[in-house]
Amino acid sequence: MLEKFCNSTFWNSTFLDSPEADLPLCFEQTVLVWIPLGFLWLLAPWQLLHVYRFRGKRSSVNKLYLAKQVLVGFLLVLAAIELALVLTEDSGQATVPAIRYTNPSLYLGTWLLVLLIQHSRQWCVQKNSWFLSIFWILSILCGTFQFQTLIRTLLQGSNSNLAYSCLFFISYGFQILILILLALSEKNDSSNNPSSTASFLSTITFSWFDSMILKGYKHPLTLEDVWDIGEELKIKTVVSKFETHMTRELQKARRAFQRRQQKNSQQNSGASLHGLNRSQSQDVLVLEEAKKKKGKSGPTKDFPKSWLLKAFFKTFYMVLLKAVLLKLMHDVFSLLNPQLLKWMISFANDRDAYAWTGYIYAILLSAVALIQSLCFQYYFHLSFMLGMSVRATIMATVYKKALTLSNSARKQYTVGETVNLMSVDAQKLMDVAIVMHILWSSVLQIVLSIYFLWRELGPSVLSGVGVMVLLIPVNGILAAKNKAIQVRNMKNKDKRLKIMNEILSGIKILKYFTWEPSFKDQVHNLRKKELKNLLTFSMMQAIIVFILYFTPILVCVVTFSVYVLVDSNNILDAEKAFTSISLFNILRFPMGMLPMVISSMLQASVSIDRLEKYLGGDDLDTSAIRHDCNFDKAVQFSEASFTWEQDLEATVRDVNLDVMPGQLVAVVGPVGSGKSSLMSAMLGEMENVHGHITIKGTTAYVPQQSWIQNGTVKDNILFGSELNEKRYQQILEACALLPDLEMLPGRDLAEIGEKGINLSGGQKQRISLARAVYQNSDIYILDDPLSAVDAHVGKHIFNKVLGPNGLLRGKTRLLVTHSIHFLPQVDEIVVLGNGTILEKGSYSTLMAKKGVFAKNLKTFIKRAGPEGEATVYDGSEEEDEDYGLAPSVEEIPEDAVCLVMKRENSLRGTLNRSSRSKGRHPKSLKNSVKIRNVNTLKVEEEPVKGQKLIEKEFMETGKVKFSVYLRYLRAIGWYSVSFIIFAFMMNSVSLIGSNLWLSAWTSDSKIFNSTDYPASQRNMRLGVYGALGLAQGICVLVANLWSAYSFTRASNILHKQLLNNILRAPMSFFDTTPIGRIVNRFAGDISTVDDSLPMSLRSWTMSFLGIISTLVMICMVTPVFTIVIIPLGIIYVAVQVFYVATSRQLRRLDSVTRSPIYSHFSETVSGLPVIRAFEHQQRFLRHSEMEIDTNQKCVFSWITSNRWLAARLDLIGSLVVLLSSLMMVIYRDTLSGDSVGFVLSNAVSITQILNMLVRMTSEIETNIVAVERINEYIKVENEAPWVTDKRPPASWPNKGEIRFSNYQVRYRPELDLVLKGITCDIRSTEKIGVVGRTGAGKSSLTNCLFRILEAAGGQITIDGVDIASIGLHDLRGKLTIIPQDPILFSGSLRMNLDPFSSYSDEEIWKTLELAHLKSFVAGLQLGLSHDVTEAGGNLSIGQRQLLCLGRALLRKSKILVLDEATAAVDLETDRLIQATIRNEFSHCTVITIAHRLHTIMDSDKIMVLDNGKIVEYGSPEELLQNHGPFYFMAKEAGIENVNTTAL
Repeated sequence: MLEKFCNSTFWNSTFLDSPEADLPLCFEQTVLVWIPLGFLWLLAPWQLLHVYRFRGKRSSVNKLYLAKQVLVGFLLVLAAIELALVLTEDSGQATVPAIRYTNPSLYLGTWLLVLLIQHSRQWCVQKNSWFLSIFWILSILCGTFQFQTLIRTLLQGSNSNLAYSCLFFISYGFQILILILLALSEKNDSSNNPSSTASFLSTITFSWFDSMILKGYKHPLTLEDVWDIGEELKIKTVVSKFETHMTRELQKARRAFQRRQQKNSQQNSGASLHGLNRSQSQDVLVLEEAKKKKGKSGPTKDFPKSWLLKAFFKTFYMVLLKAVLLKLMHDVFSLLNPQLLKWMISFANDRDAYAWTGYIYAILLSAVALIQSLCFQYYFHLSFMLGMSVRATIMATVYKKALTLSNSARKQYTVGETVNLMSVDAQKLMDVAIVMHILWSSVLQIVLSIYFLWRELGPSVLSGVGVMVLLIPVNGILAAKNKAIQVRNMKNKDKRLKIMNEILSGIKILKYFTWEPSFKDQVHNLRKKELKNLLTFSMMQAIIVFILYFTPILVCVVTFSVYVLVDSNNILDAEKAFTSISLFNILRFPMGMLPMVISSMLQASVSIDRLEKYLGGDDLDTSAIRHDCNFDKAVQFSEASFTWEQDLEATVRDVNLDVMPGQLVAVVGPVGSGKSSLMSAMLGEMENVHGHITIKGTTAYVPQQSWIQNGTVKDNILFGSELNEKRYQQILEACALLPDLEMLPGRDLAEIGEKGINLSGGQKQRISLARAVYQNSDIYILDDPLSAVDAHVGKHIFNKVLGPNGLLRGKTRLLVTHSIHFLPQVDEIVVLGNGTILEKGSYSTLMAKKGVFAKNLKTFIKRAGPEGEATVYDGSEEEDEDYGLAPSVEEIPEDAVCLVMKRENSLRGTLNRSSRSKGRHPKSLKNSVKIRNVNTLKVEEEPVKGQKLIEKEFMETGKVKFSVYLRYLRAIGWYSVSFIIFAFMMNSVSLIGSNLWLSAWTSDSKIFNSTDYPASQRNMRLGVYGALGLAQGICVLVANLWSAYSFTRASNILHKQLLNNILRAPMSFFDTTPIGRIVNRFAGDISTVDDSLPMSLRSWTMSFLGIISTLVMICMVTPVFTIVIIPLGIIYVAVQVFYVATSRQLRRLDSVTRSPIYSHFSETVSGLPVIRAFEHQQRFLRHSEMEIDTNQKCVFSWITSNRWLAARLDLIGSLVVLLSSLMMVIYRDTLSGDSVGFVLSNAVSITQILNMLVRMTSEIETNIVAVERINEYIKVENEAPWVTDKRPPASWPNKGEIRFSNYQVRYRPELDLVLKGITCDIRSTEKIGVVGRTGAGKSSLTNCLFRILEAAGGQITIDGVDIASIGLHDLRGKLTIIPQDPILFSGSLRMNLDPFSSYSDEEIWKTLELAHLKSFVAGLQLGLSHDVTEAGGNLSIGQRQLLCLGRALLRKSKILVLDEATAAVDLETDRLIQATIRNEFSHCTVITIAHRLHTIMDSDKIMVLDNGKIVEYGSPEELLQNHGPFYFMAKEAGIENVNTTAL
C-alpha cells in the first residue's frame, strides 16, 4: 500500500547488502518523517493544557523569541511553496504520488502548531519546552537519511527532483538553526536563578551553570555570588506542603498507637498499673491517654511510629516518579552496551562484514553511553534535590517543634541532642534520599544481567549466581552487626558532645580549679570507646568491601570454569567471554551498592525513629490559660494547680488570685516557695493539674535568668519591633542603661556575645527589662528583675519603670522580689509559701494582721540595720570589665535541661554574673546624657575598636593547602600510607594480568576446535585465571583492613590534639568564639574524619588506579590510542581544575552558612519562655527559615556543580568509547576479536570509573576541609604552659603574702588598660575587701591573680615568687576562688567536688558538714553518687552555691578569693556562707570582691578601686573618717560606722 502511496519501493533488504548501503527513499519520506511528527502531535495537547493551567505573567517579546518564530515562519513558507509546486506539477499529465501532497500539508499543520506552542510559552518562566527540543532533535536525526540519499542521487547526475531537493536542503538548514536557537537560554528579569529559565539542552547538560564555574575559578565565591533557589525549593513552600501531610499521617499513627497501647494494657492488666516512667516521650493528647500511659511498662519507650516516611513520600512523590523513570531508562541503556559489544566483536572476527556496519556500531556504542549518562546525571540531580529538600524540611520542622514542645518532652533532650537531630539525623536522611532508588534498580539490573548471561553461557551462569546468592546473607549479617555498632556509637557521640558542651560552658571554672586534665580524661575515655567501635565498624566495612569486590571476580572464575568443564564442546571465545565480563561488570555496581544502600537505610531508620519520637512528642498544653479580652480582671487564678511534670506533686497549689488592671502586685516568699513557678504557670510553661488562669491582654516577661541574644544591644531591646527613637531613648534612661552604653564600644551597636557573655549580670537584667518595656504589653510578669542590680540602681529602676510613677504605670505588673523596702509602694502583696498563697493584701493590711509576712519582715529588719534596706543587694556593685567586652564569668549554659527547671528550681534563676551592674551613679543619668551628645560625634566617624566581639567564622578560600593533606597523611603514618598504596597497586597489576590472560585464553578458540582442546591447556588457563582473581581479592582485603586501622589511628590523633589545644586556649579565645562553633569542630568535623574521609580516600585510590590500568590496557593493544589520550587527558584535567575551585568554595560556604542555623537554634531553645511570652515564635521561625534558605542555596549550587562536572566527564567517557571503537574499525585488519573485546569492554567501563574518580576527588577536597578546620583550632594560640621547669616548693604559699607592683593589664591587645598600675601589699592572713564602682576593675583583679589575664606591665608576687614565672597549674592549684556563678557539671556530686578523686570520703563528708549540705546529701538516695544534671539543674541555686563553697573548703589553700555571689541566695544561706568563711578560712589570706558593703565591714583592710587605679586603701575605720569615696558609698548603703552592720 505504501509503495502505491510513494510510487516507488518501500523496503528491500538488497538496499543494505552492499558496501554503499542506503535506505529506500519511500521509507525515508514516510516512516522517518512521521516519527517526529507523531511525537509532536501526540504530546502537544498535553503540553498546551499544562501551560494553560500553570500560566504566569506574560513576558515581553525578545529577540530570541522573534528569531525562533521567524525561522518557523520560513519553514511554513517553504512547506506552502512545496505544496504549490506539487499542485502546478499535478495540472500536467504525469501522475504525482500521494506522498507529495500529504507531507507538505502535514508540515503546514505542524509548523502552525509549533508557532502556537512557542507563543504559549511566553506565559511560562521556562520559555523552551523540553518536548519541542526533542521533536527538533528527532526531526533532524530522521532527516539525515533523506539528506544523504538526495545528495547521492544528485551526485549520480539525476536531477529529476531538483526543486524538491533544494527545498528539502533549505528547510533542513532552518531546522538545525532552530535547534541551535533552542539551546540558548532566555534571561528572565524576575528570577535570580538561571536554572529556572534554562533551555532543555542547557538543563540536561547543566550548561546554565557555566558562568558560576567560571566566576568561581576566577575568584573565590562569596555568598552574594551564589544564586537564590527557585520558589519551589524555598523552605516555606516545601514545609507548608509537608506539614499538611505530616499532620494527617501523625494523627493516623497516634490512633494506631493508642490501639496498640490498649491491646498492651489489656495484656498487662494483670500486672500492676503504677509507676509512670519519667523519661517516656509519649504523645499524650488528653489526660485519659495519660492514664492509659501509666500502664506502659518502664523501659519500652513507645511512641507513634512509621508516619514520617509516608508524609515525605506524599510530599515529594512527583520528584520520586521522575527519578524512577530516568533511572529506568539508564538501566535499560546500560544493558544495551554488552549487546553492542558482542556485535562489535563478531564484526571484528568476520572479515567479510561491511565496514559501514562497524561504523554504525561504533556510533551506537558512544550514543548509548551518552544517553545513558545524561539520564543518570539528571536522575542524580533530582535525587540530590530531593535529599536537600528532605534535610531542610527536617531542620525547619524540628525547629518549629522545639517552639511548641512541652516541658516534659523537652526534658529528655539536651540542646546538643536536639541539634544532633537537625544536623546528623537530617544528613542521614538526605543521604538515603539520594541513593534509595538503587534499591529497586539493583534488583532490576541483576535480573536483566542474569538473563543476558544465560543467553551467552547457558545454565553454567547459575553456578555464578549461586555464589552471589550465598554471599548475600553473609553481607546481611555483617550489615546488621554494623548497624548495632552505629547505634552504640551514636550514644557515645551524644555523651561526648554533652561533656564537651559542659566543658566549654564552664571553661572558666575548669581553669580556676585546674580541672582540665580530669575532664580531658573523661572525654578521652568516651572517645576511646567510640574509636573501638569505629575500628570494629571499619574492619567489618573492609570485609564487606572485599566481598563486594571479590564477588564479580569469583563469579567470573566459577562461571567460566563450570562452562568449560561441564561440556568439552564448550570453548570460551572472545564474544562469550567479553560480553559476559561486561555483564558481570554491570552486576558489580548493583551488587556493590546494594549492601551500602541497605546499611545507610538501616542508619536512617535509627534517625527516623529518633525524629518520629521528637516530632511526635506532646506539645505544650496551654488550654488552662484562657485569654479573654472582655474580662473585668487583668489576671485571675481559679483553683489553679500546676506542676513541672505530670508525675510530680504540684508546685503551684490551689491558687486563687485576682489581679485588677493597672495594679502593681508584689509576690514575696522564701527561696523555693514557688514564686517563679507561679510566673511560669501564667506563661503556660507548666503542666496543668486542675483549675485555670484567665488573662486579659498581651504579656511581657522578664525572667530571673536573663536571656540575651547574640546581636547588638539595640536588637536585643527592640526585639523585632519598629524603632521609635524617642521612646527608645526614654527606656534606656529609665532602665539606667545610658552609663553602660557609654562604656560599651559602639554604644548600643556593641555586639553582645552568645548568651550575653560580655555583659555583667546587672546589664543583662536591665537589657532584658528594657526589652519588655519596649514591647508595650498589657501585663508585665517580672521575675525578680532587681536581683542583679545594686540598691540605688534598683531604686532608680523602681521609680522610673516599675513603681507607681514609672513608665509602666497603668499597666498590670506582677513583681517577684526580695527587696522589702519597695513593698510599701505596691498595691497588693502576695505572700507565697510552699506553692500556696499564705496571705495577700496591701502592705498596711498585712502589717496590721501580724501574720507570716509581718513576722518575717521584723526578723529581716533587725538584721538589715537602720535603713531597713533588707534588700539582698545593697552596697555598690560592679560589672566585669571596663569595656564590657572582656572575659566575664561564663554563663551557665542555658540549655534545655536547665530551662526545663526541675521542680525545686522554681527559684530558677541564679542571676548569672548577677548582682553586678551599674554603680557609677551619683553623677548618673542626666549628666550621662550630656556626655553622650559629645561622644556621638566621635562614634559616627569610625567603627569603634572592640565593638565587634564575635569574629566572623574564618573561612579558608582557594585550594586546600597541601600541608593539610600532609598533616592528615602524617597522622595516618607514612609506612601505613605506602603499604596501603602498594597493596592497591598489586590489585591493579593482577587485574591487568587477568584481563590479558583471558584475552589469550579466548584466542585459543581460533587455534583449537572443540574436539582437540587439550585438557591440560584448559586447566592451566583456568588455574592461572583463578589465581589472578584470588590475588585481586586478597590485595583489596589487606589494603582495606590496614587502612581501617590506620584511619582510626589518625582520627584519634587529630581529636587528641584538638582537645588538648582547646583546653589550653586562653579565656579570650572563648569570649570571642561562640560555643556552637567550637562544638561544631568536635561534632561535624570529627565525624567527617571518622567516617567520610577514610571512605572517600579508599575509593579515590581504587578509582585512580582503575583508570590508569584501563588506559594501560587499551594502549597495550592499540598503541595509536595514546595519541587520543593526551588531548582527552588535558580536557579532563582542565574541567577538573575549573570545577574543584568552585565546588570547594561552595562546600565551605555550605559549612559556614550551616553553623548559624544551629547557633540560632540553641539560642532559641534557651530563650523559649521569653519568646513564647512575647508571642514571637513566628518571627523566630521566619529567621530560621531565612538561615536555612541561605544554606540551601549553597547546597543547591554545590550539587549542581557536581552534576555539571559529571556531565562533562561523561562526554569525555563517550568520546573515549567512540574513538576506541572507531580505531577498532579502522585497524580491523590488524586486530582479532579477542583484542577488540578486551579494549572495548574496558573502554565502556571507563565512564563509570571517571565519574567515580572526580566525585571522590571533590569529596576528598570537601572532607579534607574538616581536617583544615580542626587544624585551625589545633593551631589556636595557647595560654602559658600548665607546668614549667621552675616549680614552686610544695609548701608554697605557706604565708599567703601578695604584692602587686605597678601591675597593668588589658583584656585584648586592641583594648585599653583595665588596671593602670596597681601597687599594694597584702600581708599574711589579712582579710581584704575590694570595692569600687562599676567597671573599676575589681573582677579583673581576680582574673589577674589566676593569670586568666596576663600582665601588660608590672608583676604580682606571692610569698616572694613572681606568679608569671611558674606554670599555670602550679599557680591556680594553690589558690582557691568561690566564683559568682555556681557552675556545676553533670556527673556525681562527688565528681563535682573532687574530680581527681584525690580526697577520702571522710574528708568530703566533713566538708559537706562545714558547707551545711551534709543533711541534704545524706538524705539523698545515692548520697555522694547522686547525679547532678546538666549545669546542676536539679539543685537549687543556694545548694549550688554551697557546693562551690565545699570545693573551696576541700582545697584548703592559703589564699582564697571570694567573688561575692549572693545572687539568688536568701539571707539565711548567705549568713551560713559568711560564718563558714570566717571560721574555716581564718588562717588564710582572703580577698573579697564586694557587692554589698555589709559583708566586708569586718575586713582588715578595704581597697577602693576606681577606673583601674587604687584610690583608697586602709582599714574600714580609717576610710570612714576620711570622707572619701568609700565614706559616700557606705553612707548610701546606710552604714554610719563599722558596727552598724551585724550581718
